[in-house]
Amino acid sequence: MRLSAAKSGFSPLLIAPFFLWGTAMVAMKGTIDHTTPFFLAGVRLLPAGCLVLAWAWLYGRKQPQTWTAWAWITLFALVDGALFQGFLAQGLVRTDAGLGSVMIDSQPLAVALLAAWLFSERIGLIGWLGLLVGVLGISLLGLPESLWVDLSAGAFSLVDWSLDIEQAIVALFDNGQWLMLLAALSMAFGTVLSRYVSRHVDSVVATGWHMILGGIPMFWLSSQLEVEQWTHLQSGDWAALAYSTIFGSAIAYGLFFYFAASGSLTSLSALTFLTPVFALLFGNLFLAETLTPVQSIGVVLTLVSIYLINQRDNWSRATMEDAGDGKQLLAEGGNTEDHAQNPQNRTLIANSRLKLDPKSK
Repeated sequence: MRLSAAKSGFSPLLIAPFFLWGTAMVAMKGTIDHTTPFFLAGVRLLPAGCLVLAWAWLYGRKQPQTWTAWAWITLFALVDGALFQGFLAQGLVRTDAGLGSVMIDSQPLAVALLAAWLFSERIGLIGWLGLLVGVLGISLLGLPESLWVDLSAGAFSLVDWSLDIEQAIVALFDNGQWLMLLAALSMAFGTVLSRYVSRHVDSVVATGWHMILGGIPMFWLSSQLEVEQWTHLQSGDWAALAYSTIFGSAIAYGLFFYFAASGSLTSLSALTFLTPVFALLFGNLFLAETLTPVQSIGVVLTLVSIYLINQRDNWSRATMEDAGDGKQLLAEGGNTEDHAQNPQNRTLIANSRLKLDPKSK
């Protein structure tokens, strides 16, 4: 399998991580009730990291060679491993699955802002429009209709700030929506960090190590704070854990951070909007869940969003090439009259004059 081909342009392989994450959500839907959050986070990280490193060793990828590389991997493990999976696992047991999915999958907005700031990625009007349409789409997919009523009435709040500050902080970190928001921000920062990490170590190797290093504190916290982590797990639950670990973590994260090491972070991260779409579609297929009319609109908006974001560069390039062709014709001096005999060239010249001098008639 040649992954490099996917880097040069859009490829169906780019969708694989989000397909695997969406189907893993379906597989894990009932398992969370039979285990504990930190144990679940550890299972999704440490064994998956070992699998990724085994694949990297098999294909001869180099291990980290410098202390600088290990420092970046450790930071990567803390942010995208421990913090992301820890907040996600705790948030899952404190919030509705749909609302939690919306908050997690809104992280492309944060990635776009960070990528524009740190790497000067051009987003443009079409790109921002696509991001906003995507957030609206996943909101229609995941938010219960009753919540729209609460939002319109101003009745929705993350925490009751009438409490004193200490009680409010405790209540905030016991709030599922807040924890899911922190998880989304952790993933966004992790996605951006992966670009820096890949400058010092192979991106696939870094993914494996960051999952191992991020999974260790999850198992330690589980041993200190949780009981009966696997007592109530049944054979179907273990199968769901295996699928989520192998496909939803090892393969999905390996591919995602491989692609994130180069190319547009905004375009790649925007595909995250597909995760709840896949989750809903396979929930319908395997769990007999049905899409409401509002959710169907959300699916359409999500697909429109991804199209806008991934086509924004092509549209911008076409506009620039159109203007460039016209400038070239204008710069040819004595040949301009000959070129003007061609109706297509007359249009290019006229358009270019308007772009160069908007006041010209």
